[in-house]
Amino acid sequence: MIKITSAELAELAMEAETQNPIDWGMLAIKEEQAFLMMANNVIEQIQDVPDDQRLYVCMATMTKMLVENFCLNLQLKGAENVKNDI
Repeated sequence: MIKITSAELAELAMEAETQNPIDWGMLAIKEEQAFLMMANNVIEQIQDVPDDQRLYVCMATMTKMLVENFCLNLQLKGAENVKNDI
């Protein structure tokens, strides 16, 4: 059973955002709304995963999201042509 609420998860995620903040003024959604919506989605998805597999699913998901974020940041910095230099 999941023992964290969507609001608690969203709050933790927002605290972690201080390292690489998003410019929320450019978006048509409020920060709290986006975090709460995604936290609710995460809880709904993970609650059906067997307890002994949750850590692996979470780590795989984090890795995928970090890679996506890394690629998006490279694109934003104009490095879409960078290959194997990292």
